[in-house]
Amino acid sequence: MSFKTKKYTLIKKAISRDMATFLCNYLAINKQVYDTFLVNRYISPFEKMMGFYEGKEDQIPGSYCTYGDVAMETLMLKLKPIMEEKTDCKLYPAYCYSRIYSKGDELKRHKDRFSCEISATMNLGGDPWPIYINEKTNVGLPRELGGPKNCSFTSKGEGTKICLDPGDMLAYRGCEIEHWRKKFEGNECIQVFLHYNNINTPKARKNMFDKRPHLGLPPWFKKNENN
Repeated sequence: MSFKTKKYTLIKKAISRDMATFLCNYLAINKQVYDTFLVNRYISPFEKMMGFYEGKEDQIPGSYCTYGDVAMETLMLKLKPIMEEKTDCKLYPAYCYSRIYSKGDELKRHKDRFSCEISATMNLGGDPWPIYINEKTNVGLPRELGGPKNCSFTSKGEGTKICLDPGDMLAYRGCEIEHWRKKFEGNECIQVFLHYNNINTPKARKNMFDKRPHLGLPPWFKKNENN
C-alpha cells in the first residue's frame, strides 16, 4: 500500500547510524550547555534560543527540547528529497523539533497542527521506544485542511506498533492519524521531528518555515496568526 493510502511509511536507514550518533551527542551537549547558561543566568528560560524545558501545558512536561535548531533544520532540508519520494508529494519545509525523553515519559494520543501536515519522527539514539499509530482515525482535520477548529479527536485500540533503530524514521500525516507512545521504560531516548507541508495544500506557501522569515529561528519569530 502507498503512503497516500496508508498515510504513513517506514523509512529504514534514512541516515547512517554514525550520523544519528553524531546528532544524538550534539543534542546531549546542547542540553548541557543550555543548563550551564541557565544556572549562571546568561540566558532567560523564556528565550527558547538554544532549547528549553517543556512546561505543564506541553506534551512532555520537564523534557528538554529544541525548536528550529540549525543543525536539525539542515537535516530536514537534506531529507526533503527522500520525503518527497516516499510520500509522492512536493514539500515546503516547516520546522524541526527535537526532544530528549526520560524514564516514565508518555506521549498521549494526539494529532498535530497544520505545520505538521506531513511529518517524520527519527530515532537518533538511546533506549528503544516504539511509536503507535492509528491510520483509521483520519477525521477531524485542522481548519487549513478543511476541518473544524478543534481536531483533537481520539480513539481506542492498540494501533500499529512501529520500532525505529537509530537513523530510521517514520513518515506520516500528522494532522490526520493519531500517534502516541506508551510510558517509557528505558532511561533516555532522543528523537527529532521533521515537519513539512504539501505545496498543493491551500495556505501551505503562507505557512512556509512555520511562518518564520527563514529556517533556524526560534518560535517567537513566527508571524501573527492573523497575518
